[in-house]
Amino acid sequence: MRTVNIHNAKTNLSRLVDLAAKGEPFVIAKAGKPLVKVVPLDSPALQVRRIGFMAGQLSVPDDFDRMGSDDIEQLFGSKT
Repeated sequence: MRTVNIHNAKTNLSRLVDLAAKGEPFVIAKAGKPLVKVVPLDSPALQVRRIGFMAGQLSVPDDFDRMGSDDIEQLFGSKT
């Protein structure tokens, strides 16, 4: 994927947008640091990446808020 600096992007914006619209996305960088990615509107939605240990592999039970309620009631007395 092409990377252009912000000055070059401003100078050649029309040409770069035409290329992106035809399916050639590019990145605009400032001082060598990538800032934004220009892609056509009809491109596939961005894929959400899940990070972390076992992300997406755990599920929360429907009765999570009631789990252990009997034990808690027994330890601390009746419900109020």
